[in-house]
Parts: sequence; C-alpha cells; structure tokens
Amino acid sequence: MLLLLRLMSNRGMHSRRRATNVAGFTMVEMAVVLAVIGIISAIALPVIGRALANMRLNGAARAISNTAASAKTRAAANFTRARVFVDLTSNSYHIETWNGVAWVPVGGTVTLPTGVNFGFGIVGSAPPNTQPGIQQATNCLDNGTPPLVPPAPIANTACFVFNSRGIPIDNLAQPTQWDAFYITDTVTVLGVTVTPTGLIGVWATPVLAAPQWTIS
Repeated sequence: MLLLLRLMSNRGMHSRRRATNVAGFTMVEMAVVLAVIGIISAIALPVIGRALANMRLNGAARAISNTAASAKTRAAANFTRARVFVDLTSNSYHIETWNGVAWVPVGGTVTLPTGVNFGFGIVGSAPPNTQPGIQQATNCLDNGTPPLVPPAPIANTACFVFNSRGIPIDNLAQPTQWDAFYITDTVTVLGVTVTPTGLIGVWATPVLAAPQWTIS
C-alpha cells in the first residue's frame, strides 16, 4: 500500500512538472527573450528616429513648396503681387498679397516642425542651375509710407515675391534668380528654389561643405 502511494505521488509530481514546462517559461528563457528584445530595440530605435526626422524635414519642404505655388497662383488670379513671408527667427511663414497700399496676410501662419529650422549649416553652394551663391531669399520689405518713406528691408526675414504673371521678382520688381528657402535638421539640408520662369523645385543634400544636391 505504501509503495502504491509513493508511485501515485511521483506521478503527480511528474505531471505538475510537465504542466509547468508546457504552461510557462523558465527564468533563463525569459532573460534570453528580454535580452534579444533589448538588442533589437537598440538597433531599431535610431533607425526609426532618423526615418521620422526625414519625414518631418521632407514634409516641411513640401509644405513650403506648396505655399509658394499657392502664392504664385494668387498673384495671377488677383492680378497683383503675392509673397511667401518667412520669419527666420520664429521659423514660421505665411502668404501675403499686395492690395495696392500694403501687404495683407492671407490664411494662417505655419511653423516648422520641432527639430527643423531655416538654415543651411556649412553647405557651401546652391543647387545646380539655381542661385549664383547659396543664401536665403532676400529680405521682405515693409510697407513704408510713400512717397516720403520708401519700403525698407525687414531684418531676419526672407521672401518669395511673385508678380501677376507668376514670375519671381526682386525688391526692384525685376525677375530674380536669388529665390530659395533652405531648411535643415542638422543632418540634411533641403532647398526650395524658384527659377526666373517661376518653376519651383525641391532639392536635398547632406550637410557638407561640398554638397551633393539631388532633386527631391
């Protein structure tokens, strides 16, 4: 009888061990799984972070390009001038139209995403067949008080100005080749350029003194 009870007890212990092995993991197995997850996370997180940064930068450049196209269309549709007004200090921009007396804001102001700023770092030259030398577009002009006080440049601003034919013009109302906005996240620079014929382009390069511009 005692032998039978021992056999039944041993069978119960074996059953419990089998159930434990099937239903769960040992501490060693859990530690291995956690270690693998940690390694994968350490590899993946920087890649994901860079991908998200690229998305923010590219999205910002496309938004600026679309805003420039909208300003160009407004100028032609309203037989006036329109401009994209960039505040380089606040990293924001908006559209304005000329009503014959003053520049009037149209729509809301857009601020660049976190980590993206107007600038081009150490990049030493403009995209090919665009500006003679790399720089943000020329300063926006204030309204002045004609005829006594002519319009004056506004510090820390940059403007694309389009005439009623959709041609980018400078502060003397002459076609210009200097129109470009540059934004960066310190790793990549994107440039939104406008040719003298009004063609808008988006360019990209790593932040290098000798840039490697490609059309984006």
